[in-house]
Amino acid sequence: MTQISTTDNPNWWREAIIYQVYPRSFLDTDGDGVGDLNGVTAKLDYIASLGVDIVWLSPFFKSPMADFGYDIEDYCDVDPLFGDLADFDRMVAKAHSLGLKIMIDQVMSHTADTHKWFVESRASRDNPKSDWYVWADPLPDGNPPNNWLSVFGGSSWQWDTRRKQYYLHNFLVSQPQLNFHNPLVQQAHLDAQRFWLERGVDGVRMDACVFHFHDRQLRSNPPALVRDTSTVTDVNPYGMQAHLYDKTQPENIAFLERVRAQLNEFGAVSIGEISSDDALAQMSEYTEGGNKLHMAYSFNLLTPVFNAAHVRRQVEEFNERVKDGWASWSVGNHDAIRVATRWGGANPAPGFTKLVLAMQLSLKGTPCLYQGDELGLTEADVPYELLQDPYGKTFWPEFKGRDGCRTPMPWVADAPHAGFTDGQPWLPVDAAHVKAAVDLQDRDHDSMLNFQRRFIALRRSLPQLTRGEIAFFDAPEPVLALRRDLAGHDSVLAAFNLSGEEVSFDWPATDGVAQMPVDGLQGSAQQGRVTLAPYGAWFGTVAAKR
Repeated sequence: MTQISTTDNPNWWREAIIYQVYPRSFLDTDGDGVGDLNGVTAKLDYIASLGVDIVWLSPFFKSPMADFGYDIEDYCDVDPLFGDLADFDRMVAKAHSLGLKIMIDQVMSHTADTHKWFVESRASRDNPKSDWYVWADPLPDGNPPNNWLSVFGGSSWQWDTRRKQYYLHNFLVSQPQLNFHNPLVQQAHLDAQRFWLERGVDGVRMDACVFHFHDRQLRSNPPALVRDTSTVTDVNPYGMQAHLYDKTQPENIAFLERVRAQLNEFGAVSIGEISSDDALAQMSEYTEGGNKLHMAYSFNLLTPVFNAAHVRRQVEEFNERVKDGWASWSVGNHDAIRVATRWGGANPAPGFTKLVLAMQLSLKGTPCLYQGDELGLTEADVPYELLQDPYGKTFWPEFKGRDGCRTPMPWVADAPHAGFTDGQPWLPVDAAHVKAAVDLQDRDHDSMLNFQRRFIALRRSLPQLTRGEIAFFDAPEPVLALRRDLAGHDSVLAAFNLSGEEVSFDWPATDGVAQMPVDGLQGSAQQGRVTLAPYGAWFGTVAAKR
């Protein structure tokens, strides 16, 4: 049972921890090889045992599944793969009984091309929904209206023979972009969001929320001064443009204010996915003022870059830019190579994932954790013939797509497919993951799973780590040293060794402080000198002035 209190605490979400569930790969209860809502319900006790507060569910809506649910055909229904609305209601009720809150994925910027809105829109140029999507005439030579690129490769414009026009798609060709300049589109989304809020949903994760609006003049993007590799790999030409006109348009602010006003009616919260050339600035703009997103995360800690200076820079720059907004720090999700491999290498050292978790949960902001990372799962190697992700198929082999972080959860080591399904799983269960199954780790005191439970409990007992201010100290790379301060409480000092070698450094502020041993992390401080084991950490407290 979680312990966070929301009574008379409007900012409870700042103290919360989010746990992302990718339903397709969580637990299959009907033997079709795809996880479902009943599988989520069956494992809610497990999720609650982690000590988290919010369960973010990746899309389960009716969909042709070209992008595995991020191409929605009906915003107000459950795809039969996952169950039905009654299953959803039972899941919400069970979650609430455990003190968990349910957050759903709102994919507003685009739909599936099978959505009834698009079917009508493409039928003619004068039907009632003709301008619900972004349509444009070709240039005189027949080319698309500008140079905008799709995140998933190629031009973001697709010719439609019915209307003899191009339509915009920022992702797959089968994911046409909605025209948010049309107020009816905005209202349709608010109506759909209300549908779920009235069913008891406690929050929304806003997918691709920087893509809602486009430049009305359809101006071409200029070349990027510095190639962006924070959201796409260097083999993707998308990073070669400065995306000034195909996203992050100023009109989005007013729409996010409308979303927030509706969420406030229900006491629900929001988190936005920010993928832009200057993500920290966008996070600040979209969360400040208390009238737009509650919090936002970027891909800045989802890249291969792993050093103390990078982590420090992300937090400090956000805090410098933001007035009263809030960040969510994520090091793993369904779009990124698993953190154990991305930062730890092909064979991450023992204790590496413990160090990463402790660091993440010590930063100022709401942590967002991804299913399986609590087991220390590495990136699965999915061969091309079993690959499902269309993004990976386009850029193979330099970029293998997102399937490696989406393989099924291993529940029981000696069960077929590690207990995920009785059928044939939609993606293979990695052999290395079987050895990290929940049942094995559950009874091992020193496992990553039990470390995460203990550290989350420690974080909850220290309001300095949830609500306190943060300041960093200069320390030699690869050490991240910080302080968390909260009025009326002892200050918490922490140092993290982001390397596989023992390191010692002088930190005079630690002289004489009360050391706080953390089971699973090794470090010590004596006479102002801190020594950290490989991937070790040290915590101490400084008495507050009374």
